[in-house]
Amino acid sequence: MDYFAGNKAAWEEAFEKRRAGWGDDNHLRLKKTKFAFFDNDLKAEVESMDFAGKDVAQFCCNNGREVLSLLDGGARSAVGFDIAEGAVAQARETAEKAGITNCDFVACNILDIPESYHGRFDFIFFTIGALIWFDDLAPLFEKTSKCLRPNGLLLINDTHPMLNMLPMPEEAGFDPSDLNRTFHSYFRKDACVENDGMSYMSGKYYSKTFTSFYHTMSDIVNALSVNDMKTVKLSEYDYDVGDVSVYNGKGFPLSFILIAQKSG
Repeated sequence: MDYFAGNKAAWEEAFEKRRAGWGDDNHLRLKKTKFAFFDNDLKAEVESMDFAGKDVAQFCCNNGREVLSLLDGGARSAVGFDIAEGAVAQARETAEKAGITNCDFVACNILDIPESYHGRFDFIFFTIGALIWFDDLAPLFEKTSKCLRPNGLLLINDTHPMLNMLPMPEEAGFDPSDLNRTFHSYFRKDACVENDGMSYMSGKYYSKTFTSFYHTMSDIVNALSVNDMKTVKLSEYDYDVGDVSVYNGKGFPLSFILIAQKSG
């Protein structure tokens, strides 16, 4: 079984085992707060953009809360794509509860997005934990480029590759008294194979296998370059956008926002 099929099965299992109420109140937050699921830096970035009359998409959208938040920017329409059917079903339910009618959701492998979506979007974005599910970023950004219109923008908000050098609190190499010590190679290429579930959604349990991959910043930029996308802005931050806060403010780049533009 290829890693895409294995990851899909693991994600479907994680959604089935989700904690009671997980994601059920997303529609209430969307109604109450503008850009409800964006942190301050991502919010500032999208607030500086003009989405009026534009079509946007999120690849690896999970349960849709972020792409639904993006519609606060005034986009004409949005589409969220994700491999997990359970998450996509919740995204559709959230949109319906929030009264949002200009956002569709598609359950599919991102690499298999139908050609009917090629040239369809002015803006596409990825958020935390999306890129790690692809061993080779070139085909991923090839699909992204094909789905963008000329001069369209791609935004990536994710953990910084530097974070992969630091030992996580559950690892043997972690020493809370020495948070300035790196533990892994920046250039590691081994696959990360895990059977601990998806903790933020369902806690820890012995799960079907999740297979993810490490990428350097040059991997990201070069894969964009060979797919007709030029990096136009890169911002780095000293805080993690995930659930690891022990290294925040210690002087390491822990997250980033990258914006690339497809040629005209």
